[in-house]
Amino acid sequence: MSFRSVSLALSLTVAGALALAACSPKVAAPPEAVSGGITDAQPLPPAPAAAPADSGAAPTATAAATTGVGAPGPGVLKLDVKFNGGDVYGNPTAGAQVFAICSACHAIAAGQNLVGPSLHGIVGRHSGIVAGFHYSPANKGSGIVWTEQNLYTYLENPQKMIPGTYMTYTGVKDPQQRADVVAYLQQNTK
Repeated sequence: MSFRSVSLALSLTVAGALALAACSPKVAAPPEAVSGGITDAQPLPPAPAAAPADSGAAPTATAAATTGVGAPGPGVLKLDVKFNGGDVYGNPTAGAQVFAICSACHAIAAGQNLVGPSLHGIVGRHSGIVAGFHYSPANKGSGIVWTEQNLYTYLENPQKMIPGTYMTYTGVKDPQQRADVVAYLQQNTK
């Protein structure tokens, strides 16, 4: 191996260690890497676990995984939904922000079909019945009533709940965001 190859390998190793340190505030580059003498570097101790921040906001789904989703509070709706055996609470204001993604294909105004059907009055409605919208046979024939629970389940993975649906969106994976969207639809599509 030539001096040039060794020098290049050492430079790349130091650059990689510095880049790692810059990208990860919890893990610092070993002092040997910073000074350029990478020999017998000791492994770093494990990073300390971050303390949970107390922002005063409703708990996330992870924090409330054994008791449901969210927490009661001003402007928060208790939904007729169960998650991990616990109650589910949704914030319609937060749901409006998540719904912005949905609004590319769906309107909440009555009679306003876009790529997807109008969601006006969705809670309690049977699937596949909005006038003037062409549904997939799977959706039209599913027999589903859009209860809060069914909406919550559907929004996680539409194709899993109704195989063959034309809705190509892969779903809202975060349980709290799903609850918030359901609360928004419940409050704003009557």
